[in-house]
Amino acid sequence: MIFILLVAVSAAINVVNCEDVYSSKFDNIDVDAIMKNERLLQNHMNCLIDGKACTPEAEELRKHIPEIMETCCAKCSDKQKEGAKKMTEFLKEHKPELVKKILDKYDPDRKYIEKCTEQLKAGGFDLSSF
Repeated sequence: MIFILLVAVSAAINVVNCEDVYSSKFDNIDVDAIMKNERLLQNHMNCLIDGKACTPEAEELRKHIPEIMETCCAKCSDKQKEGAKKMTEFLKEHKPELVKKILDKYDPDRKYIEKCTEQLKAGGFDLSSF
């Protein structure tokens, strides 16, 4: 499930324009640039965790995180999932404390991780340590 949340950090998942899929409007955001820039990364995290200093994209995503988690990212495109995986791997390796903060905020009981375990494992995500 953190993979779904970390899409927010990468701003790869975006606003809902229709009921079936999330918009591809922001699919070309440079996830690598965010990962390489501590200030950009921290700004995204501050938005997601505290609702502070949000870019329009991050703010919109923050509004949709509950649905994203509840549905195991059912409306996410392959490109959005790819960006999420990249960001998740980066954060797990370099910033595990941020992973925990996100989960503590949006999934304190880890019910969404449990609900989406099989889907996450199929995508290469192991979040059992969080």
